[in-house]
Amino acid sequence: MLALGETGGGEMEKEFESKLHLQNPDKKNNNSVMKSKSFVFRAPQEQFSIQEFQLGKIYGVGSYSKVVRAKKRDTGIVYALKIMDKKFITKENKTSYVKLERIVLDQLDHPGIIRLFFTFQDTCSLYMALESCEGGELFDQIIRKGRLSENEARFYAAEVIDALEYMHGVGLIHRDIKPENLLLTADGHIKIADFGSVKPMEDSQISVLPSVPSSEKACTFVGTAAYVPPEVLNSAPATFGNDLWALGCTLYQMLSGTSPFKDASEWLIFQRIIARDIKFPEYFTKEARDLIDKLLDTDPSQRPGAGPDGYASLKSHPFFKGVDWKNIRRQSPPKLALETKAVEADEAQDPGWNLSHIGDGSFSFNDGTSGAAATSSSEASAHITRLASIDSFDSRWQQFLDPGESIVMISMVKKVQKLANKKVQLILTDKPKLICVDPAKMTLKGNVLWSEADNPQDLTIQVTSSSNFKICTPKKVMSFEDAKQRAWQWKKAIEAFQNR
Repeated sequence: MLALGETGGGEMEKEFESKLHLQNPDKKNNNSVMKSKSFVFRAPQEQFSIQEFQLGKIYGVGSYSKVVRAKKRDTGIVYALKIMDKKFITKENKTSYVKLERIVLDQLDHPGIIRLFFTFQDTCSLYMALESCEGGELFDQIIRKGRLSENEARFYAAEVIDALEYMHGVGLIHRDIKPENLLLTADGHIKIADFGSVKPMEDSQISVLPSVPSSEKACTFVGTAAYVPPEVLNSAPATFGNDLWALGCTLYQMLSGTSPFKDASEWLIFQRIIARDIKFPEYFTKEARDLIDKLLDTDPSQRPGAGPDGYASLKSHPFFKGVDWKNIRRQSPPKLALETKAVEADEAQDPGWNLSHIGDGSFSFNDGTSGAAATSSSEASAHITRLASIDSFDSRWQQFLDPGESIVMISMVKKVQKLANKKVQLILTDKPKLICVDPAKMTLKGNVLWSEADNPQDLTIQVTSSSNFKICTPKKVMSFEDAKQRAWQWKKAIEAFQNR
């Protein structure tokens, strides 16, 4: 296995090249796959440094990565920079999945799929420079608008179908289609992102596949609870129908504002999925209801797009009447609902970025202290904060921290109260400390004392669903709802400090 934490600049690419081989090329089109023992990456491995980029707002947070807006200083080109922690990847045995994502993205070429431009790395992190989608996530549009009109949902669903048809045509299953992974360009067109769960079929036209750990079976559970099809819960092998089920869930969420199998816990969600316990709002049109009903068929081979007629049966459904499939990307997209009181930090290096938390640790802190000297005092602490604190790179939150204090986790959540729910920025620091900030007024709304008696166990976290959790102290109980379904991540992050 590639020891990510110990490799030099080009070792990852060399290891990739040593594993390249053709995977059952299309016999009907021998030109579809390059028949050569050598392989040249379309997106090259560069020798860049993180210092060559101006880092801006956070695009997204994953289990072992963060995606941030990054402008290349010399060219002015903006990318979505995916920053991955090498130690975490190695520890969690995710090396082959990172390789697979890199190789797949390198070969996919479709306007509805996020493009990879180049990669680079240093001693601590791997970087993928991806196409920047300034319109944000489709999930955000649903949240801001409450629910989408049928015309809006039709447009987005059609563009997703256009990209899925291409992906399935080359033998790839995405396995994590959901509104959070459907990004929007500045003018509002859909791009499928996050290929960390991608599954190549045996006859895939993707020519390079790294070895997958022995624990990765065809029926391995991946994806997000609310979008997982029943056959996966029953340990059936992955099929293209998996993505079509998720498409049905996504279309339902676009039209209603919530997922069709939403419930208080993942276990209850799974029970509803297996029982196919789905209720349609009265305002759904007959065409929308029929399409979603068919996409959520318990038999994956019966879902439109997965049967013998392929995508023709899906595209010809009455819901898509009037869609010009040949020119889908030339149509005018719906108007984007913009974030209110958005604060941009794109034109200059945000002073909140603490580059010692990523890269090789040789950068400088804002107060002039050497990053190397500061991190050498506590390697464990530096490892904890190096990746997670990417969220703190927005300088807005620095005013609420003490000197030398770093953010470990941060998220916009709803503070659930008796009279009214309020949006707050919940911040966990390495002090450790938990604070709530009013993001509109930029005022401190509360400081959760870690422990009145200096006993970390006095603070507990109860997770009631993938989105909801409670923080309990001897004096009070606070309930929160995280729309990005990070309740368990909050619990793990807080408990990591309790177990130190």
